[in-house]
Amino acid sequence: MTLDYILLTLAILLIIIGIIGCLVPVLPGPPISYGGIIVLHFTEFAQFSDRLLIILAGIALIVTILDYIVPIWGTRKFGGSKYGARGATVGLIIGLFFGPPGIILGPFIGAVIGEMMFKDDLKYALKAGFGSLLGFLTGIGLKLAASFTITFYFIKGFF
Repeated sequence: MTLDYILLTLAILLIIIGIIGCLVPVLPGPPISYGGIIVLHFTEFAQFSDRLLIILAGIALIVTILDYIVPIWGTRKFGGSKYGARGATVGLIIGLFFGPPGIILGPFIGAVIGEMMFKDDLKYALKAGFGSLLGFLTGIGLKLAASFTITFYFIKGFF
């Protein structure tokens, strides 16, 4: 019984960290949230069907993969090059040190700088930077949707 409460506490922490991980790029939010539902599954508080666990695992996996593809796609869709995509990645890493505004603006600024290094055209660079920002925000939205779906089933299974 005591072990169940320890596992419940761990599961709740994983769910919370997973949601935070949707906003902080270095943490894979949906897989961490999924870890929370798996931990809860091994307690006497909740039991989930194998089908549900497989579906949620698939969602977490697909969204995690898309999170790496969508920002690059957004940059390229708006005419960006590999320099913009690389700049967006560097901007994201640097932006982590400046909190939420840095996390949002870092990829945009990085993509613009990267594109300016590739092609000295501010209009072109801003368009690619916007694509990077749009892709990044879409990735965050997908991760939040996945983690909140997992959280919904976590809460539903607990109660």
